[in-house]
Amino acid sequence: MKQLLNKDWIFHKGCASLEKAVSGEKINLPHTWNNLDGQDGGSDYFRGVCFYTKNVTVEKREDKDYYLEFRGVNSIADVFVNGEKVCHHEGGFSTFRAKITEQLKNGENAIAVQADNSANDRVYPQMADFTFFGGIYRDVYFIEANKCRFDLDYLGSEGVLITPILEDKVAKVNVKAFITSPIDSAKVVCKVLFEGKEIAVKEEKASEVVSFDYVLENPTLWDSIENPALYQCEVKIEDEQVLDERTVNFGVRSFKVDKDGFILNGRRYPLHGVSRHQDRQDMGWAITQKEHAEDMELIKEVGANTIRLAHYQHDQFFYDLCDKNGMVVWAEIPYISSHLANGGENAVSQMKELVIQNYNHPSIFCWGLSNEITITGETPDLLNLHKTLNDLCHSLDSTRPTTMAHVTMLDTDSPMTKMSDIFSYNHYFGWYVGDVNGNAEWLDDFRAKYPEIPIGLSEYGCEAILKWHNSNPKQGDYSEEYQSYYHENMLKIFADRPYLWATYVWNMFDFGVDGRDEGGVAGRNNKGLVTYDRKTKKDSFYIYKAHWTKEPFVHIASKRYVFRAEKITKVKVYSNCDSVTLFVNGKMLERKTGKYSFEFDVKLKRFGYTNIKAVCGNLTDESKIKYVRKPYADYCLKGNKPQVENWFDKEGKYDFKFPEGYLSIKDKLNVIMATEEGHAFVTRMIDTVISKMMSKEGEGQVKLSPSMLKLVGGMTIERIAAMAGDKISTEMLFEANEALNKIKKA
Repeated sequence: MKQLLNKDWIFHKGCASLEKAVSGEKINLPHTWNNLDGQDGGSDYFRGVCFYTKNVTVEKREDKDYYLEFRGVNSIADVFVNGEKVCHHEGGFSTFRAKITEQLKNGENAIAVQADNSANDRVYPQMADFTFFGGIYRDVYFIEANKCRFDLDYLGSEGVLITPILEDKVAKVNVKAFITSPIDSAKVVCKVLFEGKEIAVKEEKASEVVSFDYVLENPTLWDSIENPALYQCEVKIEDEQVLDERTVNFGVRSFKVDKDGFILNGRRYPLHGVSRHQDRQDMGWAITQKEHAEDMELIKEVGANTIRLAHYQHDQFFYDLCDKNGMVVWAEIPYISSHLANGGENAVSQMKELVIQNYNHPSIFCWGLSNEITITGETPDLLNLHKTLNDLCHSLDSTRPTTMAHVTMLDTDSPMTKMSDIFSYNHYFGWYVGDVNGNAEWLDDFRAKYPEIPIGLSEYGCEAILKWHNSNPKQGDYSEEYQSYYHENMLKIFADRPYLWATYVWNMFDFGVDGRDEGGVAGRNNKGLVTYDRKTKKDSFYIYKAHWTKEPFVHIASKRYVFRAEKITKVKVYSNCDSVTLFVNGKMLERKTGKYSFEFDVKLKRFGYTNIKAVCGNLTDESKIKYVRKPYADYCLKGNKPQVENWFDKEGKYDFKFPEGYLSIKDKLNVIMATEEGHAFVTRMIDTVISKMMSKEGEGQVKLSPSMLKLVGGMTIERIAAMAGDKISTEMLFEANEALNKIKKA
């Protein structure tokens, strides 16, 4: 018996001990205490200890065992039953269970959960470009189980692992069941079904580990979005009656990556997709199946066939959606940005849980070891941990490759590029640094140097904020038009380089980063193709839809760019049709043929609105534009918005100054380095301040390489500090700011 336990909890914010958890706010799960302050900017969201309490009435039976199952508590959880601690779990993204049989009593029981998302030196992540929302943000279940059952203590899994191997149109399927307290008279019955029809059935005497082998001739393949066919495996423990049972979906497929790309079921299958963070505006991570399903529908609509589920284990419901909808999935742990000297045990623990809990999902094709982990340097400890994680993945799962997402500045000859089976790079040429064509140059250089090594792009993107617009978009203007320009060019680059094994837009959705304040929007990364609330698809969404989908559509770009100070303006239309006809004020202007993007020169009326209509067969889309004499000021970002207070000095202990004409921590590194003194300062800073982001004093060095400076040149010191969290103190920032205040700007 499994019962959802989400209703009627009491939340005690900032409560440091169970004894003090006596009053609070009545809430339902899922819940996070950072749904608002984790998205408003300033890096000031509450990170600390909170309690959740609830009374549960149970009719306890002596022949049963009892568990509490938590699908996600960030990031450290302690569980208490009737005042006694029953479980401690570190890691905010995986399922864990607390066995409560001994502590549970017949009648009313007091359940308490201490959730802690405060900074520490051992639980990943600690430094990353996203908010670490605290709370019990996924479902909680109460479980009553027979003594003889499928193992509920096996790393949060269901106790059944299914391994399908496809060879020459034959699938060899192994089903392994792990059983607690098997009894001599019990048997395990295992059935394989497809579309509700029984294909094979076997049974074995119950033991601690029971294994079944099946051979499926000419199986129907799980074939990504073309045909995501799923088999079912029903496994039951029987002893005159059913003691326990599981129904597990699995898929038969094969995959491989070589120098020329991804291969699915023996054929070339280019992977083009998006990355996804799980949070949503005003909800944080505390989302429900409704929001998960909405995300999947949007990802399907844009035409992706692969998803990088960044940067942590996602909800089981979403992995199920990926299985059913044919998404090829990159799954990873939050070993990200900064190596922790004391974090090895936790990285291993999170990897074990990721692999075992998600082993049966046919959508998952690779295990991600880390993301941009070398930002703060390479050390022997970091290299050793990657070897450990890589070996661990292969020992737990021999069927899937390992992968990594490397940061741009990592030298391609680094030993880190040899750690995983395959790898990709996160590149932001055209946004943080250089021109968008820098992506093509880097890929061509890599291909020339390593023609036999598979390569992909694990992240690429740029920000767009709906209120900013520009007829001549420029890098860094945060306009919807520049994001469109960027993504159009990226798709051209990919089309000319079909050997890329996968490409992932960063990101499908805008997401919360409380330390950010960019483009006039605080607390958010705005690189999404869809807004944080999922209500608006940016124009770039339709670029990908044009390239990736077959269902006809037509979309006029820049609808939000209404007021234009130009008598003749360009109107761009995105469509997967081969021709578009444009009507202006009811009259046909022109019919154009082509692919994906269609541009028209439109003369605007001197007074009033010019009405635009794009037609593709029976499909239409409309917009309106109004001519104005002067550029519309509200469409342009006017530098960095003034801050009333400094988020890094909330108590006002330091007298931060930002004098006119002199440098400060609010200046970008490339501005600082434009002066000789500033260049020397940045060199010292890399060796001292940024090196303090290292996990162990004196262990490794951050090299002041041209590629690193090129990448971070577009960031302010304030921004770097926000990403580093508590690893850069207010005192350090104050000292840096005082030193910079003495240097005149170039």
